[in-house]
Amino acid sequence: MRPNIVVSSVDMDRLETLLDALPSAQSAARHALLEELSRAELVEPADMPPDVVTMNSRVRFALDQPAEEFTLTLAYPKDMRPGDDRISVLAPVGNALIGLSAGDSIDWTRPDGAAFKLTVLDVLYQPERAGELHR
Repeated sequence: MRPNIVVSSVDMDRLETLLDALPSAQSAARHALLEELSRAELVEPADMPPDVVTMNSRVRFALDQPAEEFTLTLAYPKDMRPGDDRISVLAPVGNALIGLSAGDSIDWTRPDGAAFKLTVLDVLYQPERAGELHR
């Protein structure tokens, strides 16, 4: 069973626009994110709980296979830069992160079929918590 997720109305609108514009070559990424967003509870940005991973949040999380900890910012593909510390929401880990709260874990599958467990350890920065409601 997957944990409940929360997504802001602003993020949902932007993610739906992104998904509508994706080329057919990215249908697997599109399907995975659509499936995840279909489970989301929508809230207004001002009502976002402070420990939820939203777009542009800086997140500390752990993977179990291999056991490793990361601190990355969840980003839209257009904001990705080589060598920076961002993860695209279209990447499997990015799909898994969106909407989770600190302390949540989720079982996920890599494109190669390997399973992993992701646990959100802390939301270090969240735009909504910082008052950036329409970034």
